[in-house]
Amino acid sequence: MADCRQWVLLADAEIDTLAWLQSVDRPQRALAVASPRRLVPGYRVRVPRREIEPLRLERLGDAELLLILAKGDRSVTLNLKAPLVINLSCRLGRQVVVENDYPVQYELGGAYEVLRKSA
Repeated sequence: MADCRQWVLLADAEIDTLAWLQSVDRPQRALAVASPRRLVPGYRVRVPRREIEPLRLERLGDAELLLILAKGDRSVTLNLKAPLVINLSCRLGRQVVVENDYPVQYELGGAYEVLRKSA
């Protein structure tokens, strides 16, 4: 998906926890995403400054974090190791690898059974 450079963020019509990052360049490509605040309490990241400089963030508080969801055979997982960092005011974003020791596949518990049907 490296050739996909423009995306639009769409709310899910049925699940308020879920959103979709839809490629403008390739409309058949979409990523299920969610805010870590709603799914992973206490999720904090350390990101090297060089990774976020292209986002033109004036304050780190201006950054929005989104986690990519993946559907497995038995569960839905979140990628905690490589979140998306978005500067909403400039409409710039990128996926970064955090310095924290987080897993790439963090399984969501049974409380999010409904996500399996969509993600």
